[in-house]
Amino acid sequence: MRFPPRTARTGAAAALLSTLLLGGPVAATTAHAAPAPAVSAPATVLVVGDICYGDLPAQAHDTLDLIERGGPYPYEQDGTVFQNREGILPDRSTGYYHEYTVITPGSPTRGARRIVTGEQDQEDYYTADHYASFDLVDHTC
Repeated sequence: MRFPPRTARTGAAAALLSTLLLGGPVAATTAHAAPAPAVSAPATVLVVGDICYGDLPAQAHDTLDLIERGGPYPYEQDGTVFQNREGILPDRSTGYYHEYTVITPGSPTRGARRIVTGEQDQEDYYTADHYASFDLVDHTC
């Protein structure tokens, strides 16, 4: 699986933080320079972090191994289409994403942890909070 093209998140993240923390955009100034024009945050900011493969819980490694092998999966919901209703992941056509359970030791249910895969090579997202946030898995570390 390949990583999806990445947008420049640094500028968007800075604009979002500025808006959230200070109530609006901030322009840097110096004593000898005119203020930079204010840049407002985009209307929609997708916030997807990154996580090193080595930092995933062991159960996520197990799930990724099962995905590579094509199963069998522990839950019948595994491999079903992920709808991206939360709108956090990049907008793609229905059927682009699929979800898989990351077993939570001691949980009597599927728990909140999932791997969501995209169609591109190594396009794997990890969520530990049932889709409230996602981290793109960096398979190189």
